[in-house]
Amino acid sequence: MKELIRSNDPVLVSFVSALLKEAGIAFTVLDTNMSVMEGSIGVLPQRVLVEDVSVNKARALLTEAGVGDDLERDDRS
Repeated sequence: MKELIRSNDPVLVSFVSALLKEAGIAFTVLDTNMSVMEGSIGVLPQRVLVEDVSVNKARALLTEAGVGDDLERDDRS
């Protein structure tokens, strides 16, 4: 799996999750419960991961939806 976004913004993570779900792209959100461990100060971001074969489709979807600036940098370039 590849990391698609990393954010402290729960609204962004929810929006991205909804977009991916609607598009039928399998994804996993990690670190959702870390705020309990850290005292709810928002230091540890949540991460959205998608399967390797879906990365390009997911990136295109999020760019089209206007959240392309929040995508993690693709190290393959």
